[in-house]
Amino acid sequence: MTPTAILILMLVYFGLLFLISHVVSSKDSSNDAFFKANKNSKWYLVAFGMIGTALSGVTFISVPGQVGSPDVQFKYFQFVIGNAIGFIIIAKVLLPLYYRMNLTSIYGYIEQRLGHVSYKTAAFIFLVSRTIGSAARLYLVVIVLQRYVFDAFGIPFWITVLISLGLIFAYTYKGGLKTIIITDTLQTLFLVSSVFLTIYFICDSLDYDIPQAFESVKNSNYSKIFFYEDWLKSNYWVKQIVGGIFVTIAMVGLDQDLMQKNLSCANIGEAQKNMFTFTGIFVMINLFFLSVGALLYIYAEKNGISIPLDAFTGKPRTDLLFPEIAFHHLALIPAIVFLLGLTAATFATTDSALTALTTSFCVDFLNMDKNQDPDNRKMVRTRHRVHIGFSLLMFVVIMVIYALNSDAVVSLIFKVAAYTYGPLLGLYAFGLFVKTKTVKGAFVPFVCLMAPLVTFIISSYSAELFGNYQFAEELIIVNGGLTFLGLMAISKPAETQTRF
Repeated sequence: MTPTAILILMLVYFGLLFLISHVVSSKDSSNDAFFKANKNSKWYLVAFGMIGTALSGVTFISVPGQVGSPDVQFKYFQFVIGNAIGFIIIAKVLLPLYYRMNLTSIYGYIEQRLGHVSYKTAAFIFLVSRTIGSAARLYLVVIVLQRYVFDAFGIPFWITVLISLGLIFAYTYKGGLKTIIITDTLQTLFLVSSVFLTIYFICDSLDYDIPQAFESVKNSNYSKIFFYEDWLKSNYWVKQIVGGIFVTIAMVGLDQDLMQKNLSCANIGEAQKNMFTFTGIFVMINLFFLSVGALLYIYAEKNGISIPLDAFTGKPRTDLLFPEIAFHHLALIPAIVFLLGLTAATFATTDSALTALTTSFCVDFLNMDKNQDPDNRKMVRTRHRVHIGFSLLMFVVIMVIYALNSDAVVSLIFKVAAYTYGPLLGLYAFGLFVKTKTVKGAFVPFVCLMAPLVTFIISSYSAELFGNYQFAEELIIVNGGLTFLGLMAISKPAETQTRF
């Protein structure tokens, strides 16, 4: 597939998104529509659209790419099992709390429970966490676009990043969440379709029918799910599942991005139906992504295809195996399917993140939800400026990642999450489980800064401190626990016991 053909296809794709955005925002571009989609989103649209937001281009490329490592294989599915348990906890514990309090920003709970400084700290942690995470996800796909499209036209990387962010800004800045609910549903349809069609096309190239493909994956050296041989290693099954639970609670249940969609449903019953449906689809799609990874490596072995090399380090980069096979070794239609799936997965995540970042800043720092006339023109213009600001901030972060990162991006994101989302886990744990105490607000930022720092030191010297123990995603529990202990140390008796 030629770079020109890829570029034309992407222009058609974004033209469709712009059309949807124009239709939606022309009806209502108010702050209420931008922040909450007027609280009338259909639960089944939210559930389906959240798949694209939760998976991203990282799942699309990095997860299949890592399957080839003997210590990885289907290890990620252990983590997905933990994710599923975490989603159920969110549906049964956190969503009812948010709906009872009628929140626009979920960090309003921290304000009512632990005070103004704690509230601002929690909101700031989200802004940092989501900006870094979303920038890393977009970075991965921009790298692919740069290598297979824009390098052919002599366009530098930084312009590719600006083009990508500019396109996202253009179709989200007016309609916000109301637009995202519709566009993410469409993008998830492309994503899910591409997974199944990719499996079909690879099987066809290998002359496999579905039962043969299943047996080939099952009997390959890539399909081991549970690692229980050495509990000291990071791939040990208990670490992966428990880590998956707490990463999900922090990165989904305590994250304004994904919770904002849930809070756009009419009531708690519909929001919970959304979460349960989403969980089932999420588990199934991830299993298919891992199967794609195994089939890619089987295909590569059969056809003598090497893993592409990183442009900077010269080392094999598994993130690029999927696009390499799709663009250079399969026919035109499979290449189109891959491109649509990758684009949908990435932009469904980033457009949602920009909307959530704008919402959090406008509500948590500019108090737009408390304004008597939140939809006047001045407030809407301010919201537009905030949206531009976060787009530019994400550009800066991507350029920093581009300059510094050479690891698989999926590893980077969850490393960052363990450090930045851990304090949120500690704050909410204290608020929910220590009903008779509150905190001395002035010390909360210090606790939320020191906990990740101590966690980093513990992780860096875990082999020396704990006999070759390797932390995995359960590191977020350590971070959250340290935050919780720090909050206990600065706590004081509450004047009245909270009902939340």
